Amino acid sequence: MKSDSSFDAWMAREQQAVESALSDWVPADTPAGLGEAMRYGVLDGGKRLRPLLVLAACEATRGSNAAAMRAAVAVELIHAYSLVHDDMPCMDNDVLRRGKPTVHVQYGQAQAMLAGDAMQALAFEVLTPDDDAQLAPALQARLCALLARSAGHDGMAGGQAIDLASIGVALDEMALRDMHRRKTGALLQASVLMGAACGDADARAWKALADYGAAIGLAFQVVDDILDVTQCSQTLGKTAGKDEHHDKPTYVSLMGLDAARRHSFELRDEAHAALARSGLTDAARLSLLADRIVDREH
Repeated sequence: MKSDSSFDAWMAREQQAVESALSDWVPADTPAGLGEAMRYGVLDGGKRLRPLLVLAACEATRGSNAAAMRAAVAVELIHAYSLVHDDMPCMDNDVLRRGKPTVHVQYGQAQAMLAGDAMQALAFEVLTPDDDAQLAPALQARLCALLARSAGHDGMAGGQAIDLASIGVALDEMALRDMHRRKTGALLQASVLMGAACGDADARAWKALADYGAAIGLAFQVVDDILDVTQCSQTLGKTAGKDEHHDKPTYVSLMGLDAARRHSFELRDEAHAALARSGLTDAARLSLLADRIVDREH
């Protein structure tokens, strides 16, 4: 994996800031221990890639870091809730996530379902404060719209529905791309655009950032498919080989391993090209995040 000490330091600093904000905003004092399950599901784990994309896009568009941090926390709450629900027996039925037992294994299915529901609602509560001058009502509405659309029927939830309906089905590349554009790509793209919404992006920059987000969103899933067959569960922090075990269509099953790797490189190059035409002069961290998405080992 490519290394850049200043970029690594920025990542570590922002990941810690996101972790601290999540700890502040995800309550422990809730009825019947619900907060404990919520905190278990979202704290102390994960790459925090989506928050990093929010913060890097905000920086590239010279925006408000205070507003971007709320957006970063909100998108991570949506991501975490989706993992809690996806791991449940009625969905992917997994017992390992981020190197520890999944929420339903630790707290039971009903509590896991409610924890996910509560995290989804909390995401929009974080985006709609009454007393934050950095988050005017118009920006609140824009951020809520971007997040809701990426998580709903045309985004993550719709993609998961296609995924469950496609077990044992041989999808062509167009259908597979559409599924992953929704299931994984939409929330990653929204992370970039939410960061840009906190800043000043003209039409040219906005379109370029949307293209960048689409490319890295698909690249992330292609690499996930590769890692599922090349890494062990201990490295991944989740159950390896489960896509093949459940007979799910993936980029590896469709293209083969080498072609899938080449496709991930092509998508990384598309992301870089999008940034190059954005007109933004401070997009280096977005460029490095694209590299990390493709070069990662877990």
